[in-house]
Amino acid sequence: MTLASMALTLPAYLMPEPERTAPTSTPQAAADGVEESSDQESVRLMLRVKEGDVKAFERLVELHQSAIIGTCARMLNNVDDAHDIAQQVFIRVWRSAPRYEVTAKFTTWLYTITRNLVFNETRRRSRRKEVSMEQENEDDAPRHFADHSVPGADENLAKAEFHDALDKAIEALPEKQRLAVILRGRKDLPYEEICTVLKMSLPAVKSLLFRARNELRKHLAIHLGDDVK
Repeated sequence: MTLASMALTLPAYLMPEPERTAPTSTPQAAADGVEESSDQESVRLMLRVKEGDVKAFERLVELHQSAIIGTCARMLNNVDDAHDIAQQVFIRVWRSAPRYEVTAKFTTWLYTITRNLVFNETRRRSRRKEVSMEQENEDDAPRHFADHSVPGADENLAKAEFHDALDKAIEALPEKQRLAVILRGRKDLPYEEICTVLKMSLPAVKSLLFRARNELRKHLAIHLGDDVK
């Protein structure tokens, strides 16, 4: 698979951020208006949830569950765990409803809850992995590795291997880098929201993303070509 063809499938979050100029087009303003309207609807629903409105809560879940499950799945690389954590997120939303105040965008608040639960899970996994490795060292079982020496892999296989490598590279990132990459690249969250979710300054978030992109491209160099640094 050539570098040129692979570049066509390269996720945007592996590429440097383009220089942005002041928006002058009406479509962008319209998109911002849609986003603001969507957030206003979520806030309106959440204020009804605060009063104990179950129907409003169900609607809120419908609006955001796909994004939350997707974020958790990218962070944890496990669909079942992603569903479990997403369920915990919305349970936390329901339980927090009586204390809810409109101090930020609803999605910022929601992703902050998601961050806390996902980070707790990744740390729990890390502790469990350490125990597992100790047990494995005590009783090493024979391992079987796939034979990648067979030539003739087609284009689809190369792409599948690339995306599998990408998933593993993202999974290997430190948790803050991983979440920043997912929120920026997959969810297209503005920098300001990511700053709030990660409790970091704007320069720190940009530096975090820069390091994460470099690390991902380093891990994927074999798939992208020798000129990738």
